[in-house]
Amino acid sequence: MKEKKSIMDRIAESNRSVTSGIDEKDIKNWVNIYIMGKAYKVPAGVTIMQAMEYSGYRFVRSAGCRAGFCGACATVYRKAGDYKLQSAMACQTRVEDGMFLVQIPFAPAEKASYDIHKEKYDTNVFYKYYPSLAKCVSCNTCTKSCPQDLEVMDYIQAAIRGDFETVAEESFDCIQCGLCAIRCPAEIVQYHVAQLGRRMYGLYGCETPGHLTQRVKEIQEGKFDKDFENILKKNKKELEKMYAEREREKD
Repeated sequence: MKEKKSIMDRIAESNRSVTSGIDEKDIKNWVNIYIMGKAYKVPAGVTIMQAMEYSGYRFVRSAGCRAGFCGACATVYRKAGDYKLQSAMACQTRVEDGMFLVQIPFAPAEKASYDIHKEKYDTNVFYKYYPSLAKCVSCNTCTKSCPQDLEVMDYIQAAIRGDFETVAEESFDCIQCGLCAIRCPAEIVQYHVAQLGRRMYGLYGCETPGHLTQRVKEIQEGKFDKDFENILKKNKKELEKMYAEREREKD
């Protein structure tokens, strides 16, 4: 009787061309990397995540979208002859010869529990839930650690000043990978501070667009129910056509 394979094994097989990057017989260039101190020879040009899977590691955790959006695969490494500790997303960073990869320990980055509707729109809300802000020494380590190239220190300084708008704008592209918090000597959880700032700014600092209020009302009244039912009946090709020909909102 044929042995039944686990779901993880079936996923690994179906994803083999992705994890290896290319069939071994076609690989012309190789690099040497070190994973937790052990040397491995891997194809040049693949990502850190692909290289680790090629080396036999299987991701059960710390692997999400594989496209640089979810922040799950934060990693740190050093390169041969370079003292500096680098940080990156494993799914979007290419391996380099002489790269030393290490596993990141869990960072105790607990998010504070709060109800923004009960909070005042002032600087004190940041210190109330994240008092470590007061320990910021403006070392810029958080900014240097960010794989999204965000000005993390700038939005933390904005939070200290109570500038909610700057916090919201400067942190908008944060994927909450946690690399800034892991490296911070003041033990600030920057991305949670930013999330609080964006939520407060969205509630108190922004006016609700009139067309948004009107659209919500129309949805609640059932104006689009038939259209939605019609969409659910369409096949993939029809949906793609609808998407390509959709009416776009003007700037």
